[in-house]
Amino acid sequence: MAFDLILNNVSKYIELTDAEQEFFVARLETKSVKRKQFLLSEGEVCKYSAFVTAGCLRGYTIDRGGVEHVLGFAPPDWWIADMYSLITQKPGTLYIEALEDTDMILLSKINQEKLYVEVPKFERFFRILAEKSLVANQQRIVDNMSLTAEERYGIFCKRYPTLIDHLPQKQLAAYIGVTPEFFSRMRSEMMRKK
Repeated sequence: MAFDLILNNVSKYIELTDAEQEFFVARLETKSVKRKQFLLSEGEVCKYSAFVTAGCLRGYTIDRGGVEHVLGFAPPDWWIADMYSLITQKPGTLYIEALEDTDMILLSKINQEKLYVEVPKFERFFRILAEKSLVANQQRIVDNMSLTAEERYGIFCKRYPTLIDHLPQKQLAAYIGVTPEFFSRMRSEMMRKK
């Protein structure tokens, strides 16, 4: 079944009956984007949460100086959205771009609200996802203020083990908050220490 991965993701937190699974799947849309295509651009209103089934997306912003700051990656079995825009339905600040050809399942805000009414268990599911995201974001802020770049890279490796060898160094550097040049020197130094 095309929706097995997302159903397995949901089943980690809530148990659905066959009828509830059918109701959920009927509200999902599939989408594919090519490498370097955007699912969302800054200034657009985010209308969907995306669940990646193949490929990888990244969410990032660009500061006034033109520097990219990666907020997160979404490899298979991960959700991604511009949460500010999705919740407020105001123009967002994130770009969500495919790092490679990517297949995903989309859940619109409208259908998410329908799920809350028809299958109240989904309120628990999305609350758990929001709590996990809030905790991870708070920890990342604390880490960025108190840890070295090398320590932040170590945390990245634990959080996204499947991406370490797949992402360009520029993307890794943007995630841990250093220049690509600094990242390259740091990684070389880490290799020498091993």
